[in-house]
Amino acid sequence: MRCVKFPRRHFLHLAAGAVALPTVSRIAMAETYPAHPVSVIVGLAAGTSPDIIARLLVHWLAERLGQPFIVENRPGAGTNIATETVVRAPPNGYSLLFVTTSNAISATLYDSPKFNFIRDIAPVASIGGIPFVMQVNPSFPAKTVPEFIAYAKANPGKINMASAGNGTANHVYGELFKAMAGVDLVHVPYRGNPIPDLISGHVQVYFSAIPSSIGYIRTGQLRALAVTTATRSELLPDVPTVGEFVPGYEASAWQGVGAPKNTPAEIIDKLNKEINAGLADPKLKASIAALGAVPLSMTPVGFGKFIADETEKWAKVVKFAGIKLE
Repeated sequence: MRCVKFPRRHFLHLAAGAVALPTVSRIAMAETYPAHPVSVIVGLAAGTSPDIIARLLVHWLAERLGQPFIVENRPGAGTNIATETVVRAPPNGYSLLFVTTSNAISATLYDSPKFNFIRDIAPVASIGGIPFVMQVNPSFPAKTVPEFIAYAKANPGKINMASAGNGTANHVYGELFKAMAGVDLVHVPYRGNPIPDLISGHVQVYFSAIPSSIGYIRTGQLRALAVTTATRSELLPDVPTVGEFVPGYEASAWQGVGAPKNTPAEIIDKLNKEINAGLADPKLKASIAALGAVPLSMTPVGFGKFIADETEKWAKVVKFAGIKLE
């Protein structure tokens, strides 16, 4: 067999081209992405605040990128069903996860998930946070957080704290308050909305998203003691933060977008750029703000650090409070 010899310069040129091929193909993929419809998997039911925000976002992305972005609701198992769906999807940018606080909580709450949330989901972009409010029945004796803490310490185990279920955001936010304020509250989990029982006085305190409570607060059916965010909410500007009385307390729901690990960085960067442009657009920004959310842009790296910090934070609360699934 005759051996064909290539000049060394020719060989080096071919070798360099071979090394460059993956980079070139990734860039080409990003330039043409998306070439067909993209699924955005939401781990909560249709009609919830995250679902509505996701639908606003996909409408923006579809208009900007020229392909349908379709919301698919896969509720259940604390968003783990939706997460596993995306973890198992090809890492090509066509299956995205609508990431929420529930993902960070479920990472510890569930003993043996079939994935590692931090390892298997690549952060794409932050969308923003939804402030929660600590609220009581108007007949409750305390009118401020310090009065609430004093009353709770004088009556340990006699105040019922409602939640939408074990391990939900309003549960862990309440448990964080209990730990930091040093009070003993009785957790009462509901499978549905506990607000009717809060209004009737069957339970005394509830940490809930402002959008779901603000109507009752404005009509005087509920009394807002404090918001859970680090700064006051524009929706309730006269209501203090919990942190003004319990230093260091902060809790808020947040949303963002993730993708399967190994999704090309060029696609992630493209999506991040478009989502951040949406958060800066006055119309989309106003629509998100109307739902009580505070838009917050981040780089993929910044969002990844934020997710890791939140996962670690709520892991400590889940373990300290001994929270178990129902």
